[in-house]
Amino acid sequence: MADRHPTLSQAFAERAKTASHPLSRYLLRLMDVKASNLCLSADVTTARDLLALADKVGPSIVVLKTHYDLIAGWDYNPQTGTGARLAALARKHGFLIFEDRKFVDIGKTVQMQYTAGTARIVDWAHITNANIDAGKDMVRAMAEAAAKWKARINYGVRTSVTVGTPESDRFDDEGGNGNGNGNGNGNGNGDGEGRKGSIVSVTTVTQSFEPADPPRPHTTDARGGAPEVVFADMEEAPMDRGLLLLAQMSTTGCLMTAAYTQACVEAARENRDFVMGYVAQECLNTAADDTFVHMTPGCKLPPAGEEEHGPLEGDGLGQQYNTPDRLIGVLGTDIVIVGRGIIAADDPPSEAERYRRKAWKAYLARLE
Repeated sequence: MADRHPTLSQAFAERAKTASHPLSRYLLRLMDVKASNLCLSADVTTARDLLALADKVGPSIVVLKTHYDLIAGWDYNPQTGTGARLAALARKHGFLIFEDRKFVDIGKTVQMQYTAGTARIVDWAHITNANIDAGKDMVRAMAEAAAKWKARINYGVRTSVTVGTPESDRFDDEGGNGNGNGNGNGNGNGDGEGRKGSIVSVTTVTQSFEPADPPRPHTTDARGGAPEVVFADMEEAPMDRGLLLLAQMSTTGCLMTAAYTQACVEAARENRDFVMGYVAQECLNTAADDTFVHMTPGCKLPPAGEEEHGPLEGDGLGQQYNTPDRLIGVLGTDIVIVGRGIIAADDPPSEAERYRRKAWKAYLARLE
């Protein structure tokens, strides 16, 4: 970092007051309440393992990062499927869901990938991300799709159905003497035919959109059972959706140039109502009014009790690692993303707590 941006000296609770995105404001407050700036990259391979891991580690994290297309047995049912059950766990433990989709395509395509198809990511993931190699207009297209989704979710459809046999305004028996036989046949014998008009049964269906406040689609658990448990220390997350721009990566030989990263910064500033921050290797806030949140992968701790300074060995597949002290204290990220360091541990909940404590300590030291 060339210069220390003011956000690096501010507590998360203070930054929440001025953040431009509603979801950023919520996330920063959540981080303060839970004393956590930890994201778990839940790269497991089955829906059962994903849900079990989210439930066990949920108390220690503020963000759960998913790759839904890695998951065997993903249930796409929008009310009771895997996404809905993850959303219920997020409400239970107080964390946000980040689907690491890395969208990159023309605007119309990413709109459909985000809001439609089998997974309907926008329904259950608070946050997603994008690689803007396709151009900054792709970000605007996704923002429009998210805004339309929110407008629909904030309204309920009221359906009214009426069934009946309407009375005719006039019977065609004028001119006759109306000498019916009294049994309801209405057979006139005058000058006219004396025949009633045809009467049919009519069903009318009308639909209208009415405000649904608060816009909470799930009031029971995802399997239709008892009312779900909701994290008690904060209100539920807003229905706004947020985008992280993939500005930098932690892999050896990454082709994301400085010009590409700068384009991400420009796109973020042009779409503050939708872009909440970056996936990056350093703080990219430089302008006075930049309030973006930063999340960084490649965080690793040596085994407990071993020295935490000095270079960390990579994974042999290009991934490079840094400690929370370096990522948060030196490079200026806000949230560290940890995957295998927690998932592969003998006791993932305990290891998640170790990472949470270390990352939070690094954040507190940054404020001094």
